[in-house]
Amino acid sequence: MADPLPLPGTTETRTAAHGRTPPEAAVRRRVTVPLRAPDGYETRADVFTFDGLVDGKEHLALGLGDWQHSLRRAAAVGRGTLVRAHSECLTGDVLGSLRCDCGPQLREALERVTEVGGFVLYLRQEGRGIGLYAKLDAYALQDDGLDTYAANRSLGHADDERDYAAAAQMLRALGAHRVALLSNNPDKAVQLEAYGVEVTERVPTRVHLSAANAGYLSAKVRHTAHTIELPGVVPEAAGG
Repeated sequence: MADPLPLPGTTETRTAAHGRTPPEAAVRRRVTVPLRAPDGYETRADVFTFDGLVDGKEHLALGLGDWQHSLRRAAAVGRGTLVRAHSECLTGDVLGSLRCDCGPQLREALERVTEVGGFVLYLRQEGRGIGLYAKLDAYALQDDGLDTYAANRSLGHADDERDYAAAAQMLRALGAHRVALLSNNPDKAVQLEAYGVEVTERVPTRVHLSAANAGYLSAKVRHTAHTIELPGVVPEAAGG
């Protein structure tokens, strides 16, 4: 029997996962849904569900704009289809929380991907994989002075417990074997490559900085080398 895939949120994911392509998933259903953001922006999405995802979760893929043309172009000229792998954030995406930049990133992705054609993967990975209640527990610790990663550790969690094997399965099921990844997070690109999806480039998202999320964004730069331009903030490794 084959060895299991590496546990999410561990160094193994960055090493042993290479060459460990997860099994194929299949598109279960496709439905069209008109979307309207709180600011009035409107688009239309082909929403895909899947069978056979390795983590058993109900992830969604939103096909936006002329995603079919984008897939054909990627196959013909080697240019990646624009993809945003977005982790669910109830507080940010739905309630408009200012403690993170998740809601603005999702709104940005809907428009940018619609413009050129591609996919937004909506991944059920609340709280970087620790779940909603644990994320709110971490918020309480952040209110006492810990940053978002130290709070996770205090609760017995890894800095980031997300695994992107299911995301890779979804992309392959959609025919998106080559992608341009809309993300400031280098780990997403590393994992997708490890799971068999070619990332031709990583396209940065905008910086959605506010007084309420400045500490959160700074922690992402320091601890996980997110490519976010913040004055005076550098990754810990780069800063010595």
